[in-house]
Amino acid sequence: MRNAYGNAAAETFLIIAIATILVTRAYLAITDYPQVGGGSLHIAHALYGGAAMMIALLLGWLVLGSAARTGAVVIGGIGFGLFLDEVGKFVTADNDYFYGPSAEIMYVLVLVILVANRLVRVLRAPTTDEYLANAAAIAATGAAGGLPAHRRAAARTLLDRAEDGGADPSAVHGIRLLLQAADHRTDRLYSVRRLLPRLVPRILRSARWIPVIGWLLVVASCAGVATGIAQLVAGGLHLDRSETAFDFGRMGVAEAILFVSACLTLVTAAPAMIGYRRTTALWPLQTLRVAALIFTVLNAFADFATEGFGALVSVAAGLFAMALLSYQITLRIGTPAGPADNARRERRT
Repeated sequence: MRNAYGNAAAETFLIIAIATILVTRAYLAITDYPQVGGGSLHIAHALYGGAAMMIALLLGWLVLGSAARTGAVVIGGIGFGLFLDEVGKFVTADNDYFYGPSAEIMYVLVLVILVANRLVRVLRAPTTDEYLANAAAIAATGAAGGLPAHRRAAARTLLDRAEDGGADPSAVHGIRLLLQAADHRTDRLYSVRRLLPRLVPRILRSARWIPVIGWLLVVASCAGVATGIAQLVAGGLHLDRSETAFDFGRMGVAEAILFVSACLTLVTAAPAMIGYRRTTALWPLQTLRVAALIFTVLNAFADFATEGFGALVSVAAGLFAMALLSYQITLRIGTPAGPADNARRERRT
């Protein structure tokens, strides 16, 4: 039984963990890596992370309600970030916090969790029992502490889907009664989440960025394909003409990843940009978002291995491109109301 809000909670958990890693690294660098404990003792912040994850588990087990669930996600995300930040100490014999591939290990782990999270959602459409169980879970939360309007509406839509799928009418009726009896509650976090996109400057949300992002992807992928072909054909070449020098080394694992990334990005971004100029259909934006995803994810494999945390700059640029494209796609198709809409779309497919 999949939780309608489970995917969003998992993604929020990872975002908080990543932010915790970045804040921790920045704080330690600014404070010159202080040692807590003194003398022969060193209390690593991985211990604080483990304690936070334990608190998150206990909170989820012991307390009912959406506030407890949100608290568990936040506290657990912070704990996971503190724990993961010290992965270099766990995989090296000399407990090296600055172990180079640490950033690569963190990136791969986060990526695996994100992909698994998405697969759980898209492998099959929601079943009638899942619609009914999720509506019942929302109704039970309302009995524990009230329901905001958007959750009540989502539960009713889920119940409609369950009823259409042939769910037990008496069960559906009972859950509807629970929803009606639940008190109204204001969800401040939801209001903040709805407000956040409006706080982003309009220039950063403008559709004028679309051709800029698209052609940058095309140009960068063309350069990557040309470089990869030169490495494959020449197998190590140095060209020096007047004041310009080109140096192509042999293709290694990182270079191979960049070459594959450039090829895949080119075959998706180029048709998307041609289509974007000729049609108002949605597919060019969706294809361009896929190109940005491929370029960001695959390049990050090579960048984290060679540059460590310096790869965050290129990852941030890729995330901006994907966020902008997702925002523009949302504007064209309308803003979804929540998990009920996701369930409805999955049901259609």
